[in-house]
Amino acid sequence: MALQSDVDDAEPLDGDFARAVLTGLGEDAKNIPCQFLYDARGSELFEEITRLEEYYPTRTEIALLEACGSEIAALAGPGRAVVEFGSGSSRKTHILLDCLDDPAAYIPIDISHDALGEAAARLKQSYPGLAVHPLHADFNQGLELPARYGACPKLGFFPGSTIGNFTLDAAAEFLADAGDVLGANSDFLVGADLRKDLDILLPAYDDRQGVTSAFILNLIHRINRELGGDLDIGGFKHQAVYNDRLGRIEIYIISLVDQVVEIMGRRFALAGGERIHIENSHKYTVAQFQAMARDAGWASEHVWTDRRDYFSLHYLRRNGG
Repeated sequence: MALQSDVDDAEPLDGDFARAVLTGLGEDAKNIPCQFLYDARGSELFEEITRLEEYYPTRTEIALLEACGSEIAALAGPGRAVVEFGSGSSRKTHILLDCLDDPAAYIPIDISHDALGEAAARLKQSYPGLAVHPLHADFNQGLELPARYGACPKLGFFPGSTIGNFTLDAAAEFLADAGDVLGANSDFLVGADLRKDLDILLPAYDDRQGVTSAFILNLIHRINRELGGDLDIGGFKHQAVYNDRLGRIEIYIISLVDQVVEIMGRRFALAGGERIHIENSHKYTVAQFQAMARDAGWASEHVWTDRRDYFSLHYLRRNGG
């Protein structure tokens, strides 16, 4: 039986998926934003991806968190309210909460209501004395934290190199907006994937077992199920390519044939080979990320990297906080 927990809806999300699909498929450069990959099944598939041999980011970041926990705690100090942006399963949150000194609260924010509620319930069981206040919201659309935590010093948490999904300008904007949400005297712990050889990078987004493909193509199933689409899953494939100029992995759904699909009564023509852009995953250098954070109002207090320089953890402090 699924665990359940009270979840606050910061803003209504119904209809966002429909608007994004209908708008994105109507454009010349077709696209669907990556946050809509994470329905209940998508969240399950992504958790499976994180355990794949090819997918290095999760296990590398977990090892860094475990190794650097005492240093993170010393920087954070006692009594922080931990605010996790895009919390998902909150799998790494246990590591952070275990190392912190008397955290005041945990506020996970996620677009997936089911994943959010179940993760929050598990954390309430694991930390019965900790205030857990899940917030169902799209953190890209602006939000406010519960008023009861207004005076509490915050530690933002944004693991998984999710920041790589943003364009560079949007990543800087997110960092600035997160600073406004977290407020004065806030700190921010952010995971960022680093640039590396393509023989390591590309398999992480196109694994041998096809789990990543199933994750991306689950979006087709979701369109059919929730929006009354008639898309034939056999007419599409997943593709991951590296854009060297922009320093990022780009993920697409490719139409394998000329076809016309119908979604919510609207018809869309797709040519064979036409791409629907789904996701970017930017790869940074440490210096590049630190410069971006500084421009967004954060000072770099410390950075940790693994011995192979695959991944980085950045401890940021709000300038003027």
